[in-house]
Amino acid sequence: MNEEEIRQVILRILKRIAPESDPNALTPDQNIRNTLDIDSFDALSFFIAIDVELGVTVPESDYGKLNTISQIIQYLSRRLS
Repeated sequence: MNEEEIRQVILRILKRIAPESDPNALTPDQNIRNTLDIDSFDALSFFIAIDVELGVTVPESDYGKLNTISQIIQYLSRRLS
């Protein structure tokens, strides 16, 4: 899976979690939680959906390191290759 495919999965999940938002408007380095007003429950739902859709389990200890689309794509790319 390439980075653009991973990005599309991320955006699709974010749209489900924050339906009133426009994840496509996010820049690669914007803080997702702050920009889309995602709380801790929604963040957990996001990482569960990543596991379900991509088969990558993100340990809770890594949640705080993954704040932007760019960071998440890099993280997932390493685990999917």
